[in-house]
Amino acid sequence: MPRLAAFPKAFMQALCKDGSMKLSEWIRLASKLDIDGLEWYAGFLQDRGNWAGFRKEVEDLGKCIPMVCCSPDFTHPDPVFRGQQVERQRYWIEMTEALGGSYCRVLSGQRRPELSIEEGIGYAEECIRACLPFAAERGVTLIIENHYKDDFWTWPEFAQRMDVFCALVDRIRDPHFGVNYDPSNTYLAGEDPLELLDRVVDRVVTMHASDRYLKYGTLEDLRKEEGGAEGYARRLSHGEIGKGLNDYDAIFSRLRKASFDGWISIEDGVDGMEQLERSVAFLRGKMRLHWPS
Repeated sequence: MPRLAAFPKAFMQALCKDGSMKLSEWIRLASKLDIDGLEWYAGFLQDRGNWAGFRKEVEDLGKCIPMVCCSPDFTHPDPVFRGQQVERQRYWIEMTEALGGSYCRVLSGQRRPELSIEEGIGYAEECIRACLPFAAERGVTLIIENHYKDDFWTWPEFAQRMDVFCALVDRIRDPHFGVNYDPSNTYLAGEDPLELLDRVVDRVVTMHASDRYLKYGTLEDLRKEEGGAEGYARRLSHGEIGKGLNDYDAIFSRLRKASFDGWISIEDGVDGMEQLERSVAFLRGKMRLHWPS
């Protein structure tokens, strides 16, 4: 059966920006949930000297850190910038190993208007390949997500759209490279998450479990305003899993048929711990249904 982790989506500003929540506080809160692990964010820890201590803190509470969420920007036209991003990714791979994790996220980069599809795919492929031997030496698998947009980027994900994402994934066949599938992000490209899953299901090694809502307007309104502004569009919201757009029975049945047994990480709970607890309970129920043994 897959294992369940959680990501502190509700507390990212508090943990990474204003410091109003300490990382140890999140660890204690998460340890009370019916989960197996805590997904880490690369921005939590900049100092190598803290890695071992936080790993011990998590493991002492009976959990582990299976995956680290990172946002490299590999599509910049400047090769010096791209080289710096490769070095950052290697640093995050080291962090993943030190924390006891097996999976480290990569992205393609920002969808800069001047880039052609072939240029962007080529830049991203080159950078990911430059990181793969470093990851393999440390027992880490790089996982590329069908992402929407990093909180601190100007432009959306270059490989947001299904055809571009699949083209990039198809170019890189390596035992230390796979897909982190996020069904919610597919809606933001105006596409069907089940169609994407059918195309990449044999490459999926981890999953982000989330549900998305529009606070007002339509998905078409969202797509019209997505370019050129830092962060997520204001009309978009995460929310409680099981009450949004995603069909988790259809998703899990496909993953089960493909013998998926990796990590599922919850990327919701934006309204607090009680909501996150309900999301955990919903996913546990669906996991028992689709992976009964």
